[in-house]
Amino acid sequence: MYAEVIIDISHEKLDRPFTYKIPARLENLVEEGSRVDIPFGAGNKIITGYVIRLTDKCSYDPSKIKEITDISKGSVKADANLIKLATFIRKTYGSTQINALKTVMPVKKCVKREVNRRVVSKMDSNKLLCLAEEASKKHKNAQERLLRELIKYPDISYTFITGKMNVSAQTINSLVKNDVIEVISENVYRNPIKVDRPEDTKNILSDEQMKIVNDVNADIAANKRETYLIHGITGSGKTEVYMHLIEDRIKEGKQAIMLIPEIALTYQNLMRFYARFGNMVSVIHSKMTAGERYDQFLKVKEGQVRIMIGPRSALFTPFDNLGIVIIDEEHESSYKAENMPKYHAREVAEKLCELTNSVLVLGSATPSLESYYRAKQGIYKLYKLNSRLTGNTLPTVYVEDMREELKNGNKSVFSKRLHDLIKDRLEKHEQIMLFLNRRGVSGFVSCRECGEVIKCPHCDVSLSYHKDGMLKCHYCGYEKPFSKICPKCGSEKVRGFKAGTQMIEDFVRKEFPYALTLRMDADSTKKQEDYESILSRFSNREADILIGTQMIVKGHDFKGVTLVGIVAADMALNSEDYRAGERAFQQFVQAGGRAGRGDNPGEVVIQTYQPDHYAVNYAKMQDYEAFYEDEIKYREMLMYPPVGNLLGVQITGEDEKRVIKLSSVISDMIDKMPIRKDIGKIGPANATLSKKCDIYRRVIYIKSIDYDKLILVKDTIETETDKFNLTKETVMFDFNPMSGF
Repeated sequence: MYAEVIIDISHEKLDRPFTYKIPARLENLVEEGSRVDIPFGAGNKIITGYVIRLTDKCSYDPSKIKEITDISKGSVKADANLIKLATFIRKTYGSTQINALKTVMPVKKCVKREVNRRVVSKMDSNKLLCLAEEASKKHKNAQERLLRELIKYPDISYTFITGKMNVSAQTINSLVKNDVIEVISENVYRNPIKVDRPEDTKNILSDEQMKIVNDVNADIAANKRETYLIHGITGSGKTEVYMHLIEDRIKEGKQAIMLIPEIALTYQNLMRFYARFGNMVSVIHSKMTAGERYDQFLKVKEGQVRIMIGPRSALFTPFDNLGIVIIDEEHESSYKAENMPKYHAREVAEKLCELTNSVLVLGSATPSLESYYRAKQGIYKLYKLNSRLTGNTLPTVYVEDMREELKNGNKSVFSKRLHDLIKDRLEKHEQIMLFLNRRGVSGFVSCRECGEVIKCPHCDVSLSYHKDGMLKCHYCGYEKPFSKICPKCGSEKVRGFKAGTQMIEDFVRKEFPYALTLRMDADSTKKQEDYESILSRFSNREADILIGTQMIVKGHDFKGVTLVGIVAADMALNSEDYRAGERAFQQFVQAGGRAGRGDNPGEVVIQTYQPDHYAVNYAKMQDYEAFYEDEIKYREMLMYPPVGNLLGVQITGEDEKRVIKLSSVISDMIDKMPIRKDIGKIGPANATLSKKCDIYRRVIYIKSIDYDKLILVKDTIETETDKFNLTKETVMFDFNPMSGF
């Protein structure tokens, strides 16, 4: 037997399978997905690789084929469907096969199991008492303490004995040797769910909800594999629909994957699912330790976990009988990978469902244009939930023109209306959320004399001022102390343009000193516990005001919130890419949707210097359909996704001149392609962020109606640049990018 192996070296020239002979001693052990040790190259250096196919045929001279050395110790086998998924990712998004394989394997190595040890008595209390008195006479104090404790508690934790009781391992071993006690060791799972099981609140489905559940179940019963889009307004009960669909799949003996866009959402979602399904629910995300991730993998393999919840990587849970994949808040940009391969979870989920004969359910109050466009074309089945389960209407939305506020002498970060409403809610003991799409204190720091903006020396971005007195780069982490002296003109008029979460928090505490505030952004949530602490405290009404960035507006359900303030809407409106209007509309509607989810009605205040912007007006009316019709015309006119397709090609390197030259060579290469008349090209040009961490960046964008033509462009660039033996420059691809390079 032979094995085709992808070697663990991320280099394009080695991005193909190599054939190895399987020795007789390993024939029953090597499988598709096995991680193996193999001799490679002229020196037969032992490296690792993954078996992607087994065969009994070989197209080479068998005498020249090398043998697999062994199965890699401590390795985790790749699931067969995940290997197929990796091949799809490599072909569709551009990357090496080994990088694609590593992407689909959330757990790659075995981790030492956590062991729980207990000391258990082998004698009755009378014999233990005699031994204790004997130990007392011999002044064996530690032994006496342990024996007397065992009379009361014949089964004690080993760590309690060595810790709290201060009894040495030597003392324990002597009692084991004399057959007085035994030490029992048990493997235990590291459990990321560290709370008591909450009470389940299973709701009766509305007619709208029941229709969705019945239709999906009917399609599954008829063996029809579809993709469903649930367009439900905020608070309409999408999660309850998901839970019913999952419950029905569990009854069929199948498994489920539930994707959520942010780790911040994991806690609240997990509690709802844990209340309903108990220990068959688990979670996986990047903030967990390697041991916690490995234990969830084991529980999946052993059939204990049947529902996996988490961000993007949860999609690659190695279930053997998957029945449904659900992507909540499917419009979120976090479903697009930031590093190569830049896959989109929605597209990969479609492929996974095809491979496993599962169904895919997408849900959002503000669907992505891609999904809604497909629904309009009949590719997805569209369902709408138009009513809030509480019976409340959607919140009242006010748009405050900050230009008028300034004319009227209000230089505060809050409009008069928002200020008055905050005061009103605090008096009523109702909760408030303030959304700002920027962390820190200042958006940027500049000299008021000459206009010099203080930038990071390694990245082409301005530094942000934080209240610890440091200027920080949010890309590379560079920081330096703030100085009022301008490095260019020497004046002492360096000041910050204040518009950050920390600044809003300081202002709120000054203006409303009696209010209890919490802040939630990337700076205040370094660990998973930080997310859980902030969210649970706010949910338990331990704070009046929650101030934060995007992570506070995504899917959270706080019954006490009746006011949401969108403090600086212009930050979302003015981002430099074609999705700015869509992203801003989604943020405004999602943020507003946090208000009035309990018994009391909600209000939303959008503060902007562009009150006539179409995204603001449609968000005020909360009219997704009207927004979609306007936005899709703009996309049609400019051939942007979802009407057309877009391929971003990024060229990076440390030498600016070499990067510019390579980008020109690639541009010429595209111009000479036979399909040139069928595609549009923009660039080459500097990326929006032209330098990051001392790396220069250039981009070329290619448009086409036909996605396959863009894959052909990608394949051609990969093939041709391979001939250049690039070592100092990198070429990366991004299909239908969520934001500009």
